[in-house]
Amino acid sequence: MSVNAPRGRARPRGRHALLGWLYATPTTIFVVALFALPLLLVIKMSVSRWPLLTGDQGINAPDNFTKALDHRFFADSVVFTVKYTVLATVLLLVLGLGLALLVQESSRWNNLLRASFLIPSALGLASASLLFYVFYSPYASPLAPLMERWDFTFLGSPTAALLSTIFLIVWRYAGFYMVLMLVGLQGIPADVFEAARSDGASRWQTFTRVTLPLLRPTLALTTVLCVTGSLLAFEQFYILTKGGPDNSTITVVQLIYMVAFQGQNDLGVAAAISVIALLGLIVVNALQMRAFRSEES
Repeated sequence: MSVNAPRGRARPRGRHALLGWLYATPTTIFVVALFALPLLLVIKMSVSRWPLLTGDQGINAPDNFTKALDHRFFADSVVFTVKYTVLATVLLLVLGLGLALLVQESSRWNNLLRASFLIPSALGLASASLLFYVFYSPYASPLAPLMERWDFTFLGSPTAALLSTIFLIVWRYAGFYMVLMLVGLQGIPADVFEAARSDGASRWQTFTRVTLPLLRPTLALTTVLCVTGSLLAFEQFYILTKGGPDNSTITVVQLIYMVAFQGQNDLGVAAAISVIALLGLIVVNALQMRAFRSEES
């Protein structure tokens, strides 16, 4: 009996391992089919001559990367995307944290405020962009008479177009980041705040020396999400500005779309820009995680 006992215990372990692999198989297939294979295809395109209509014409590395870096809109799109990312990230994180602090205590009015702030997040970004496109229109907007009187348009200048788009993004996502911040705030034990008050700490001292340090994991998550989403911005600018005025609001993802499907119709160069953008995104996220980790240590 003692000889057969290990075998009896090994069978359930083998069954559990097999069951675990069966549970993981759908997710594995999903990741491979929708992430790994497309990524490998993009890498293959980036080192190949690949026109939109004729397909793979053979390896031409590193010509696609040279053309991508020499593209007349590449540098401008990178600068604009970084500027947009910085502004959107700062506004969303500050406003999200401010709204979370405002509605942190559960009450009838705070619950109403939470729902009000969160409602825009239920609207898709493309739908919200179309809604604001009408709102910003000098013809269909309810503010059209004022725009005509003051000779002003929301999308008529580079600065106005950028700020108008950021206003849309803040309206759409502030409630979402409020919820993330609220979860982080509610995860801080109340005893910590009571101890700070008993030690005579002011509200500002409690916020800077207690709340923010304990909220660092949430801040890391929200920062990564916000920066990644902003660097990959496409729908809002494509619908609102089409890259205008004067090609001043072209993001990196917009440039990829333009190179692939408008004008050049060159999937190889578009793939090269995609690979460059992916590498840049990996570096930025790694720096963010390292910064938060070093602060925590």
